Amino acid sequence: MAANNDRAQLAVRVTPNAKKSAFAGWTADEKGRPVLLVKLHAPPVDGKANTELLRFLAESLDCAKGLITLLRGTSSRQKTVELPASVMERLPK
Repeated sequence: MAANNDRAQLAVRVTPNAKKSAFAGWTADEKGRPVLLVKLHAPPVDGKANTELLRFLAESLDCAKGLITLLRGTSSRQKTVELPASVMERLPK
């Protein structure tokens, strides 16, 4: 997680095709940085999983969907999203 003024970046690892969208905890990447695990109720086809990720994060963090941006990982399970720094405290522990 990196913060820049009022924006923050969050590393996310998604699992598509889950029964329902939900947070699945935290892990670390190969460099020891925190990565949020998210299960998504959407297939990884035609950007549906990416759309569901943004929708789920916005709803779960009580944030407008337009304030969350997918920066990297459009075709990967490992993604980086940018969101308001103020909502970082609402992430699951």
